[in-house]
Amino acid sequence: MQRTDIARDWHGKPYYSLDSYCKNTFHHKCYKIALNARMSCPNRDGTLDTRGCIFCSRGGSGDFAVDILGKSMEEQIAEGISNFGNKSIGQDLIAYFQAYTNTYAPLPYLEEVYRSALDHPDICGISIATRPDCLGPEVLALLSRLKEEYRDKFLWVELGLQTIHEETASYIRRGYPLSCFEKSCADLRTLQIPIIVHTILGLPGESDTQVLQTINYLNRISPFGIKLQLLHVLADTDLAGDYVAGKFEVLTLDAYLDLVISCLAHLSPEIVIHRVTGDGPKDLLIAPKWSLDKRGVLNALHHRMKKQGIRQGDLYQI
Repeated sequence: MQRTDIARDWHGKPYYSLDSYCKNTFHHKCYKIALNARMSCPNRDGTLDTRGCIFCSRGGSGDFAVDILGKSMEEQIAEGISNFGNKSIGQDLIAYFQAYTNTYAPLPYLEEVYRSALDHPDICGISIATRPDCLGPEVLALLSRLKEEYRDKFLWVELGLQTIHEETASYIRRGYPLSCFEKSCADLRTLQIPIIVHTILGLPGESDTQVLQTINYLNRISPFGIKLQLLHVLADTDLAGDYVAGKFEVLTLDAYLDLVISCLAHLSPEIVIHRVTGDGPKDLLIAPKWSLDKRGVLNALHHRMKKQGIRQGDLYQI
């Protein structure tokens, strides 16, 4: 049976975007500032590997973070605010701990950087990108404590899943089993901390059917949000080596639009869509080049969904 009883204001979009969630929940638009807390990753420091995930650049997926010269959190936030120019942003900023693994550091340091963001008067909440295998009991206790102390602000945790398929996970060097992800989700749910799951569309060797299996799995997990990240091939990554060697092809724009529309149609309308394409740094992006026109891609997605009469959740099975 399809789910058709969810009625929300999606502000003209055919899916439940983060922008719509913020407007409906906080009654204003929110702006995100990507931060670099200068942490490492067990996939880079030798704990699991030294090469990182196969697709990850030297910036640790934080290539748009404002930490260029080792700035403090306060300085990064100030620079992030200045990047909005003359926009009236008020107290509408989300501090996004983006680069590398943002729970992978000594507890005192974690507390320091989280509090520095939460204490800022213009920050309405923080979003922490991390790995499921870097959420031990002490880190969870810290997150729980901060959630209780800052009740007027929110705390989200973003988990890099990418795929449920172990063969693909091994190829991309994810470094943890699906059971680890499930435990982290259960732990965070117990603490009532919202979860945002990162997936990647277009991973080498994965069929559309396998991608939809990941989507249907996440419907059962029922996270607060999801990021549908287009696979980017970035310079100086092992993925780039495989691409140049002709071991796989990236998605065309048409193939991507078809796949992401299918994902959205199968997703529960209760899940907030935090991303439907992603940004690849112009100076690092090898392929697909069409993704550099982010506005054009989003316009094409919205146009195609409206033309086809498809909305998020149309094919969702309760």
